Amino acid sequence: MKPILLIPFKSLATAKQRLAEALSPQQRSQLAEAMLLDVMTAAQGVTARMDVALVTGDGRAHVLAQEFGFPIIADEGNESETAAIEMATRWSEQRGYDTTIVVPADIPLISADELHQVLDAAPAEGAVFVPAYDRRGSNCILRRPASLIPLRFGNDSFVPHCEAMQRTGKELVILQLAGIGLDIDNPHELELLTDRPGDTRAQQLLRSWGFGQIGAWEAAV
Repeated sequence: MKPILLIPFKSLATAKQRLAEALSPQQRSQLAEAMLLDVMTAAQGVTARMDVALVTGDGRAHVLAQEFGFPIIADEGNESETAAIEMATRWSEQRGYDTTIVVPADIPLISADELHQVLDAAPAEGAVFVPAYDRRGSNCILRRPASLIPLRFGNDSFVPHCEAMQRTGKELVILQLAGIGLDIDNPHELELLTDRPGDTRAQQLLRSWGFGQIGAWEAAV
């Protein structure tokens, strides 16, 4: 059976609270949708090698996933990304998946090529981690078997995940991938995104708002 790629997504209505000093609630919702579409577009390019499912309880995200032909794993609790992935991992194991790949919905520069690299690097038993650019967060995690370690997401998840893997004695591969490495959580990362080469939906949206110019987010406050 192919691996399954899990994309957790909480809510457009309450998306990206940490960007509140730079973006209005409507802008944050629009950006969250654009980033989700960018991630699903990349995922669409790897469906020959892995199944894809969106883990969400958000109605609009449901509609978008259906447009891509991706199944929904209903996150009825809507508690946290950690709880959602724990539930989705059980769902995956119950259906016979032995490999899970988790990517968040806020890494708009992800590409199908990078996802292929993650899969190509996967050990027979073990994990592949792609850390955030600052090596604090975990922006992509492949686990084989599917629940090899519990996942705990947050600002500083990368080191705890590495420590958990060390305790298993299984192989851990760490990849540095520029696209997956940039997650958008803080205002200064809006400028990082717009300054990177590319023309993703999220980049187009931010540039249309004037980001990519020096101090644009400060002027927007």
